[in-house]
Amino acid sequence: MITKESIDKVYDAIRIEEVIGDFVQLKRAGSGYKGLSPFTNERTPSFSVSPSKQIWKDFSSGKGGNAIAFLMEHEHFSYIEAIRYLAKKYNIELEETELNDEEKEKANEKEKLFLANDFARDFFHQSLLESEEGKAIGMTYFKERAFTDETIKTFQLGYAIDQKSAFTDTALKKGIKLESLEKTGLTIVDEQQHKLDRFRGRVIFPILSMSGRVLGFGGRILSTEKKLAKYLNSPESEIYHKSNILYGLFQAKSFISKEDNCYLVEGYADVIQLYQRGIKNTVASSGTALTQEQIRLIHRFTPNITILYDGDSAGLKAALRAGDMILAEGMNARICTFPDGDDPDSFAKKNPLEDILEYFKENIQDFIRFKASLLIKEANNDPLKRADTIRNMIESISKISDNIKKEIYIRECAQIMDISEQVLFASLSQISQQQLLKADKELQRSKKEPKPLSVIVPQEINPILTLEKELIRYLLLYGLEECTFEEKFLFFDKETGEEKTQIFSQKMKVFEKLFLELQADEIELSTPEFRDFYTFFMKKFQEGLQDTSSIINEIPLEIANQVASFQAQEESLHLDKWFSKKGVVVKSKIEELPYTITGIILNLRKRLIDNKIKTLKEEISILENEDKDPSSIFLEVIEYNTLKNTIVKRLGWNM
Repeated sequence: MITKESIDKVYDAIRIEEVIGDFVQLKRAGSGYKGLSPFTNERTPSFSVSPSKQIWKDFSSGKGGNAIAFLMEHEHFSYIEAIRYLAKKYNIELEETELNDEEKEKANEKEKLFLANDFARDFFHQSLLESEEGKAIGMTYFKERAFTDETIKTFQLGYAIDQKSAFTDTALKKGIKLESLEKTGLTIVDEQQHKLDRFRGRVIFPILSMSGRVLGFGGRILSTEKKLAKYLNSPESEIYHKSNILYGLFQAKSFISKEDNCYLVEGYADVIQLYQRGIKNTVASSGTALTQEQIRLIHRFTPNITILYDGDSAGLKAALRAGDMILAEGMNARICTFPDGDDPDSFAKKNPLEDILEYFKENIQDFIRFKASLLIKEANNDPLKRADTIRNMIESISKISDNIKKEIYIRECAQIMDISEQVLFASLSQISQQQLLKADKELQRSKKEPKPLSVIVPQEINPILTLEKELIRYLLLYGLEECTFEEKFLFFDKETGEEKTQIFSQKMKVFEKLFLELQADEIELSTPEFRDFYTFFMKKFQEGLQDTSSIINEIPLEIANQVASFQAQEESLHLDKWFSKKGVVVKSKIEELPYTITGIILNLRKRLIDNKIKTLKEEISILENEDKDPSSIFLEVIEYNTLKNTIVKRLGWNM
């Protein structure tokens, strides 16, 4: 357990703009910062950070809070994991003991998977550096690729010994559970219950999250056996979703922001070789075709992507697809191809940094110009192919949101394709009309807002106080229960023209969920009694309390009566048992917890926003009476109304 003194040191060291800046590109806006939401797909920044208050607010999703709340939301850390991450970032030595076998057993599911991956990363790296097989085979391979010792350390590269279960046997002896090894894909158990190391005989590339946690692994086989796949990735798991991950982003993110550009390649070696040469703002979509989620990850740091794919037909096809996807996300796409027989890895390996940069300067092209020239060349004066090429280019240009850029590209494409601008503009207009019709249809559908979740509140009682009382009651009675909380967001899919729902699921304990949500708007409970109750129990849960009955003697007298009242009220409820005796199946309170907790929080937030909007409108009236400009407050009202509408939708989904 981490001591309070250590936690206080971490809080004192935190600079929220530094913490969030590791995950989102922030730009100065007045006394604070703004950036694109890391939780929703938006093009106009609505994510704000206030250094003076040490809080963040995301108006597009309704989330907010302090630096720890951000890490818990974005990286799915527990409270303690967030403290450890920040302690490492600010070089603070924590007073805590290592996890023993009993504590490992109590760790939640995700923590067990991360523990397994952490052990595997260290085991593979040590095997590379110290085992005879690792040095003879793995290290020889990396040296042939011209990777330096520093590079091998930076990317935590490793080697898996070519024995049936060398890794698995060692992991089990160290207390790692077989279930965790199977779920992460590190170990395969066959029908005869034999345990097999998935990556045996391969060099290992750990795949990290943006915060540096090990999510999975990529392994390259070194034998010439044709039956085996050249590259093998970890299977999908609770912590590894390859479509949402970019290889090298942990090492590259600060350089991407600094250079305001990201180089996009295909393989692990491409990233590592370019990084080693000094081109450190490079990531790869290894293990999967490029996805929208991966592009959005890059967009948090820069709107500019330069595609560095192989120059063969497969590489060009992938590059054209990637360019269109980048444009569809409202970003800027450029492309560079390499001489015949070269890819980013081989080209970087045999050229010094100065020559590489000079080659980029001379050969990087705007994506639209590159695509138009390539396709018209392939059409080779075939009228039907030329017609298809023109339609293809118009489709690409239609994805660009900036009208000035659209017009410039139309004029350039007209020259490259030898066709009149009027024809291209007419085709573009036709596509735009179709898109507008789809958008209007979706707008009409979205106006049918669901009714908000209702909480039964006596009319004579302040509804906010009632909601707060329910909140602290659930904190006491169910704070340690672990639930899966779901959040849903609507977005418009431009490819299909349909409105879709994006679901985010996160497993956490009830007290962690309440901590996150109350941080979101700096919610302070209304009465001293409620505040004292919340502060006392939240502190105990965060320090590792496992059983509320164990601290009965520590409960302050001023909240003891409230605790006793909640417990007595809970014990007097036997409706579930009564229903079951009558043969009626009802959901248990534990099953309903995610919906109940979410309903309480959202209703409370909505009430508080209503009060805030009312206060702002009163300020507007005062300014108007004094002939002063209320425009800045008008903007605040608009933002809070947008947030309120988001909450109303979430309440409807929660029903």
